Amino acid sequence: MRLPGTRYQEHGWEHVRKLLGRCSLAVFGALPVEALLDAARRPEVLNEVLDDYLDAMAVQLRDPRYHAQAALPGNSYGETAGELACSLLFELRAQPSMWDSLCAAVAAEHAKQGAFWQHGGGSAMLRKKANDMYAVLRDKADADACTAATGRPCSPNRIYTYRMLDMAYSEIARIFANWRHCEAQVADILGRAPRGMPIEARQMQTIADCRAAWVIRWSETLERHTGNPGPLHTKSKRFASLKNQPETIAAMLEEIGEYEALSANRDALGQVRSDEEEAALWLEDYWRVVAQSEAAEAAGAVDSGGELPEPPEPDLLDCLLAPPGHHFQHDDDSDDDEPVMEAAAIQDDDVSLSPGFVGEAALHGAGQVAAILAGVSLPVRLAVYHALLGPRDDSYPDAWLDAATGELPSLRQLAALDGISMPTLRKRRNEAMAQLAQAAADGVTGKGRDE
Repeated sequence: MRLPGTRYQEHGWEHVRKLLGRCSLAVFGALPVEALLDAARRPEVLNEVLDDYLDAMAVQLRDPRYHAQAALPGNSYGETAGELACSLLFELRAQPSMWDSLCAAVAAEHAKQGAFWQHGGGSAMLRKKANDMYAVLRDKADADACTAATGRPCSPNRIYTYRMLDMAYSEIARIFANWRHCEAQVADILGRAPRGMPIEARQMQTIADCRAAWVIRWSETLERHTGNPGPLHTKSKRFASLKNQPETIAAMLEEIGEYEALSANRDALGQVRSDEEEAALWLEDYWRVVAQSEAAEAAGAVDSGGELPEPPEPDLLDCLLAPPGHHFQHDDDSDDDEPVMEAAAIQDDDVSLSPGFVGEAALHGAGQVAAILAGVSLPVRLAVYHALLGPRDDSYPDAWLDAATGELPSLRQLAALDGISMPTLRKRRNEAMAQLAQAAADGVTGKGRDE
């Protein structure tokens, strides 16, 4: 539940409550509980004991043991459980009456049971009393903040009532969503027997759509279905008069719904602002890169003195496809072609090649590549073509192709033809490609020396 100015009313409060309870229990282990009894008897030492407690709590909240719990989300405004716990400690210092009530509660329990904190379950009782103090303190802090934010008076009891109505709405929404299994309870809430899915279940999208009559009927009939009385019909007088004031319930439900809608729009606007900032940063980077590119281009045009850049060296594919004895000439108008990537992954269902495949393919292996790779086996040379040109190319002789696929044999088939493993085939193929690249580089270097 979110209300103007509130920080402690959302589901993250459970993390804050548990964190404060654990830290308080650790502090009470080091701080003698008798000091609380002394503070209850002697008001003049109340502030001194409170200061000792707050100092010890500040140390505990920063203890590495609680870092994970302190980092949990505390509310939808981005505050963590640890941050909310620290802020409540500041509130406690500003509201010493809350500490006085804790000391009085400990003294009253001590009068009944003696040193109860030394008995079994005494630590849990002590932690519960600390949690009760912080529960009252959070409602007081949120009530003051809500009053400051809206300009309307708000008390801790009103905050408690808001929270009860939010819980009632959640329960009614759950019952409506599970109407097939809760038909009797749905009928009691609506005041009529539903026939199929009730239209109200689809109409109630937010807490503002929840009707006061539903809340009253839900509380009135809750004991019939769960065995526990509803919050408006308990023996407590806190909400006794509220069950007879449907207008007040409706107004409070509407207030919660209005601020939830407003804060949801705020969250959406925050996302839009985040997108705008990201787009602005992207545009800044874009224009910076464009400016740098233009500056580099202008500087290059001036420094080059009109000279054309050196042409690129011949590509390895050019060496493979060129006829024997060909010398590469630099062509200023030619475009560099990117080498073809290696073929697709090897299939597991490759079939065996024909027995005469190697002999027939060797008859068509003459050329510059065969001359350079004279000491390399035919399967390795085909693996080189496989890597550079791909498994299918119009320049391949038919004798090189697998009759079943119309492509070069796969690497697995080539490895089987050569009687070697796949890693060995890849290693020899890479060595052959390096040999071709070196031959191409030597040819270019020799041409430069001749000129």
